[in-house]
Amino acid sequence: MTTSFHITRRAALIAGAGAVLVAPRIAQAADALTVRCDFAPWGIQAALHLAEVNGWFREANLTVDVQDGRGSGNTLQLVNAGQVDVGQIAVGLLPQARDKGATVRAITCFGRRTDLAVMVDKDGPLHKPADFRGKTLVCFAASPWAPYIDAWLAAGGLDRSTVNLQLIDPGAIWGTYAAHRADGLMSTLPSALPSVTRTRPSRGVLAEEAGITFPSYGLVVTDATLGSKREALKRLVATQQRAWAQIKTKVQDGVDAMLKQRPDARLDPAVQREQIELTLEFFETPATRGRPIGWMAAEDWTAALHSLEAAQSVQPGWDIKNYYTNDLITGA
Repeated sequence: MTTSFHITRRAALIAGAGAVLVAPRIAQAADALTVRCDFAPWGIQAALHLAEVNGWFREANLTVDVQDGRGSGNTLQLVNAGQVDVGQIAVGLLPQARDKGATVRAITCFGRRTDLAVMVDKDGPLHKPADFRGKTLVCFAASPWAPYIDAWLAAGGLDRSTVNLQLIDPGAIWGTYAAHRADGLMSTLPSALPSVTRTRPSRGVLAEEAGITFPSYGLVVTDATLGSKREALKRLVATQQRAWAQIKTKVQDGVDAMLKQRPDARLDPAVQREQIELTLEFFETPATRGRPIGWMAAEDWTAALHSLEAAQSVQPGWDIKNYYTNDLITGA
């Protein structure tokens, strides 16, 4: 970390004459962090933008570069490779990544309840996995759904031979569903439903109803970054707890911050508001009720690992301590 100071010519002359020189004021440079999100701007990113608009990053002596992403899986890879400091992703992807050698863990989780869902026609006949026999589903390879697709199908007695599963580019998935070229769109409910229902009235078939437990959106870092930037990360987490606390009482503040920070994205205020409201519905589980925003429960992580093991996405013998820490949570 660098410091800087400046001594005036007059002060230097006085010092040369034998006077006592008062120590100069030291200006501490702000800690810089890059935060890469899962996708283009949507409701889960509201707290990042609100913290910037309200000057809370500056108060915390941080400069934060918020970047768009290409899916939670892609952002996870970039964090693990050290190309960005922090990822805001669906943290339920971590165990599978660590099983393959990644060194990434969650430092906070805001959406602690499972929000994976299949978007379907609002008044249609699809309500549970078994109803999708012979139907077309769209998803993308780096989706948070990826580790759970087969387990979800199996809950309905199905597999990939009994449905038409299409893994397509993230940029095409919304248009494909909106154009009725698919019966279901696999995504997270808060991100997808407000957008797709504008052109195709829809509802969500929740994965949790098929017994899947999945911690959703939070912040992840590598073990190395956690060690080298621990204090800066702790201040970042505190700004996000503060921002979400405000958004919970006044959703419009989050909407306004996003519109101000991302005027180029042509965001629909109504969609952003619905996304934030739905995001907040998935903030708590029974095990986290009454705990600080972002705090993670061992019970929830244990249930998530059981889901992943049942889906054959992680090997037995896991230890939940490898996947998260609450050490940076204010009030934990």
